[in-house]
Amino acid sequence: MRSPAALFAVLALSACATPAIQPPLTPPSGFAGPALEARTLLMDDGARLPLARWTPETGEPWAVIVALHGMNDSRASFRLAGPWWAERGIETWAVDQRGFGEAPGRGVWAGEARMTEDLRTAVALARARHPRALIAVAGESMGGAVAIAAFGSDRAPDADRVVLLAPAVWGWTAQGPINSAGLWVAARAMGDRAVDAPEWAVRALPASDNRLELFRNGRDPNSLISTRFDALYGLVDLMETASGRLGDIRAPTLLLYGAHDNVIRRDPMRRALERAAERPGLRTGFYPDGWHILNRDLQAGTVYRDVEAWLRDAAAPLPSGAGPVLPALQGRPAAPGT
Repeated sequence: MRSPAALFAVLALSACATPAIQPPLTPPSGFAGPALEARTLLMDDGARLPLARWTPETGEPWAVIVALHGMNDSRASFRLAGPWWAERGIETWAVDQRGFGEAPGRGVWAGEARMTEDLRTAVALARARHPRALIAVAGESMGGAVAIAAFGSDRAPDADRVVLLAPAVWGWTAQGPINSAGLWVAARAMGDRAVDAPEWAVRALPASDNRLELFRNGRDPNSLISTRFDALYGLVDLMETASGRLGDIRAPTLLLYGAHDNVIRRDPMRRALERAAERPGLRTGFYPDGWHILNRDLQAGTVYRDVEAWLRDAAAPLPSGAGPVLPALQGRPAAPGT
């Protein structure tokens, strides 16, 4: 009888607990509001988010990309894309989101409300710094989910375009009852316990075919290797929001996805796109040779060119010729001219 009793006790205690979310900071006395600083973005609550900027060497940028990294990553995730775009007149602002990299609350989930508000602030700062430039947001994986949650809300950031690189849409409805129940209990009973991804999964399900970049990323001190259970719970919550709001984004949107994505699998991506239906302004691109971290794959240059071309003309064909994502995931041919 001890095992059922112990299980009941755990469930009872966990039902009373709430997964941790890091609180906002308190601005210091005399705080003058958000600002662009030399190496950080100063947020509305006084938090400083580390910033990496790649700026064209000559002249004002014609476009600025506010770039959001994925789960457990940092601003360094755009270290290959940023210089490439800068050579073509595009400035990139890659920021450490709260709880990641060198941002406040490392390892602790910041919550959808705070993460989306930080994005609104970052976009506003980019708009103020470059008022005549096209302002775009590029979100990779978790960063894509943050972008969808923000742009699909009733307070969309003041940006002109949205680029989603394999956005994280693997929410509760796609997790299944066993995964959902297990994470619900774990996040409440032992939320601050951090776990590593199983070694077999890292080997068998790589995030990219660029093994050198995976090696570098895994040894970057700003990368998180272990993840708290309550942070995983928060991520799934965010992904659930993203899976339902894709069709609510009003800004022109480019969603890119690779056939070899081992992180955001085909079924949840298909469901999110089916929910979005034929939303005007949503353009997608499917890469038969693409993996999850598209902007660091061996074919990353193809992605960079497609993003640049789409920012210049959202109606023009993508240079890669990438077809739409949903027909590829449904196993049917794309319609002519799509």
